Amino acid sequence: MSLGIDSFLSNPPEELQRKRWGLLSNQASVDRFGNYSKDLLQGKFKNNLKCLFSPQHGFWGTEQDNMMETPDVPDPGTGLPIYSLYSHTRRPTKQMMETIEVLLIDLQDVGTRIYTFITTLAYCLQEARKQGKEIVVLDRPNPIGGTVVEGNVLNPAWTSFVGVHPMPMRYGLTMGELAGLFNQEMDIRAELKVIPMEGWHRSRYFDQNNSPWIMPSPNMPGLSTALVYPGQVLWEGTNVSEGRGTTRPFEVFGAPFINPREVKDYLKDISLPGVRLIEIAFRPTFQKWQGEECRGFFLWVFDRQVFKPYFTSLTLLQAVQTLYKDAFQWKTPPYEYETRRLPINLLIGDQEIRQALEKGQSVTELEDSWMVGVNDFLKLRQKYLLYP
Repeated sequence: MSLGIDSFLSNPPEELQRKRWGLLSNQASVDRFGNYSKDLLQGKFKNNLKCLFSPQHGFWGTEQDNMMETPDVPDPGTGLPIYSLYSHTRRPTKQMMETIEVLLIDLQDVGTRIYTFITTLAYCLQEARKQGKEIVVLDRPNPIGGTVVEGNVLNPAWTSFVGVHPMPMRYGLTMGELAGLFNQEMDIRAELKVIPMEGWHRSRYFDQNNSPWIMPSPNMPGLSTALVYPGQVLWEGTNVSEGRGTTRPFEVFGAPFINPREVKDYLKDISLPGVRLIEIAFRPTFQKWQGEECRGFFLWVFDRQVFKPYFTSLTLLQAVQTLYKDAFQWKTPPYEYETRRLPINLLIGDQEIRQALEKGQSVTELEDSWMVGVNDFLKLRQKYLLYP
């Protein structure tokens, strides 16, 4: 398999070689041998590459949490300026783009709607359209595959930096495919070109490719994290630890007030396909419940083909919220630059689903209710698919 960056380097479009470029990337933007895209591009096209851009967490992925901004800094390797798109601005400004004609985007996505890299992609398309610049996406795999779609479609009323467009939580598209969808369905109409991968098939997970996994963000240490993330990220909207401050973020969750055996008893008649809940205790070194012992579970995904991360975590969330009404809390704003709206509603992309969970409506019934939207999305995305 060849990544978009590999294809670009081996066969660069002739018309682009006469233009000046910027590159949006981070530490996970490497070729199949582990070399940074920025270094490869500067090495082969020294006169073309003029500046770099970085997404949330900074180019080197050093900033842990939401609303921890990174400054504009020079890159020690290339000497080029790195403009942060997670700072005083989350969009490339006219000043940042004045030295370039083309913005190359080479980011590793994780296949989940709330991951802010895809919002940054949409914002770059919008700003490129306004400023008369071209966008070229160097495509990469969706690490959790391109066939499975799961979760409610975001309600447009809950659009935010963690939900830029109506689509399910797990959407099964690559960054290149998303760019095409955003460009048309959000009526952006930017000048867009996608450099596709060669040899990638939609059914593949990341460990079936010949590429190294480099953490795209500090709490995404491996594919096993990405597998559970479309559901486990919901704990960010609560006072339950999602495992930040441990070596297995999102794969573990818990709080001092949780009794795992009570949760298992609550779930005894509910089927959670492809996953087993293993009782654990952990003590986070930072963030929620720092230094306190939390009881909860490790999610062991033993069959990723049938595992439903969103269904699983919504079910767990309802169990904890029901069993521990006095201790459980929804997180209050701010969250990802939203100062009024409840974070859990932004994460779910719908207020009514949170309210239904509180009233005790089963997650199975909720899943049935959003399948019309999922099927509509599956039809819509067909025209943007680039891979078999």
